[in-house]
Amino acid sequence: MLCCLFFVCQLPHLLFYGPAGTGKTTTIGAIARQLYGPELFRERMLELNASDERGIGVVREKVKSFAQLSVGSKPAGSAYPCPSYKLVVLDEADSMTGDAQAALRRIMENYSKSTRFCLICNYVSRIIEPLASRCAKFRFRPLAAAALEARLALVAEREHFAVDAATLAALRQVSGGDLRKAITFLQSARTLCGDALSPANVVEIAGVVPADRTRRLFALLRAAGGSSAALLRAECKTLIADGFAAKSVVAQLADAVMTAPDVHELAKSRALLALAETEYALVEGADEYLQLLNAVFQAAAELAAPQATTTTTTSTTMATD
Repeated sequence: MLCCLFFVCQLPHLLFYGPAGTGKTTTIGAIARQLYGPELFRERMLELNASDERGIGVVREKVKSFAQLSVGSKPAGSAYPCPSYKLVVLDEADSMTGDAQAALRRIMENYSKSTRFCLICNYVSRIIEPLASRCAKFRFRPLAAAALEARLALVAEREHFAVDAATLAALRQVSGGDLRKAITFLQSARTLCGDALSPANVVEIAGVVPADRTRRLFALLRAAGGSSAALLRAECKTLIADGFAAKSVVAQLADAVMTAPDVHELAKSRALLALAETEYALVEGADEYLQLLNAVFQAAAELAAPQATTTTTTSTTMATD
């Protein structure tokens, strides 16, 4: 407790990064309330969404003008530390332009005595190094299964409806550790299905490919020779026609590749590389059906080969090197 109090009173500049829905913004909000209390934290904290206000003009006007202001000492009778500095929170800071980040660096240097900064982002590599080096970095990982399911159960309890363990497990799997996404899926399932919540409802609402469809696609991919190639093409066409996003199909296929116990590691890496290139093409707006076909046939070329052949190729390559 004493260590936590010391950290709060001597707060450094902070950089929170990690996947969405893992508690980054909530954490800095809790720190602000612990610092200033429920009455003062709104006055002494400036929160901006850098994806909407990411230009150099916003940094020079809003952030600089707020950082220049000094605050008084701890109010009489306050039970909170109330240090003599303010807090600026820049959410989605990885969306800021390079010029805006450079301007923010100078502001952090000039007003560090009166203001602390907290940068929140998904991709720390998009923060310029001079800015990142001035912050204490904290990486937020996807929420643990037990913590996510416990929070979902609490939400269901507060909303006065029951949800079983299988449905909670399904919500955890489709959300990928993103609590915000999991709560949204739970709300949608509750609205559409009422009390009849089930794992099948969750999977359907989340839009993920059912496990049996993924297993069938992976089996066809492993045997993509002769008539299996035509079946693989038909399966891809059916998945797109059924409304499944090609990006979701590729992501779940990548999971199946990684967990396959009887596939050589080199074949896995080559297949995953093909799937990753397809995912990038889909993000850039390429045709879903054509990209899915390209991904599965490239992966099939690696995974359908006998393990012995792959091992021999690896040994030959290493000997040549």
